[in-house]
Amino acid sequence: MYLDSCVIVKLVSHEPDSAAYHGLVAGSAVVTSELAVAEVRSALLAKERAGRISRQARMTGWRLFQDKVRDQEFVLLPITRHVIERAGAVIDQCHPNVPLRTLDAIHVATAELHGGEEVCSSDQRVCDASDFIGLSLVTRPN
Repeated sequence: MYLDSCVIVKLVSHEPDSAAYHGLVAGSAVVTSELAVAEVRSALLAKERAGRISRQARMTGWRLFQDKVRDQEFVLLPITRHVIERAGAVIDQCHPNVPLRTLDAIHVATAELHGGEEVCSSDQRVCDASDFIGLSLVTRPN
């Protein structure tokens, strides 16, 4: 299963729907883009700045992410020139139906090039773009 960074943040920090996402990915092999290294860290810092988590919770979430990468519970897929070129093509392909941002397109392209993994995202644009290009979506928990 391919997770974008917003779902990974739910798995390493507490959000109202974190438990549902834990249940959704339980027992699945999880892959994501190397992009998640920067995005997860940035998202955790943003949550701390907004007062939604403490410094300790941010640091715990970051360590948990690093541990899961080290233990290969989260497998990081490289951002190659091929991924970047495919991301640009996905943006073109989705235009004007899905206003896809560059980093989201990198996630979609990475999932597609990795063999069309099931995509799990809580970002509507990622879901719309994945669906638009024919990737299988994991149902978002309610």
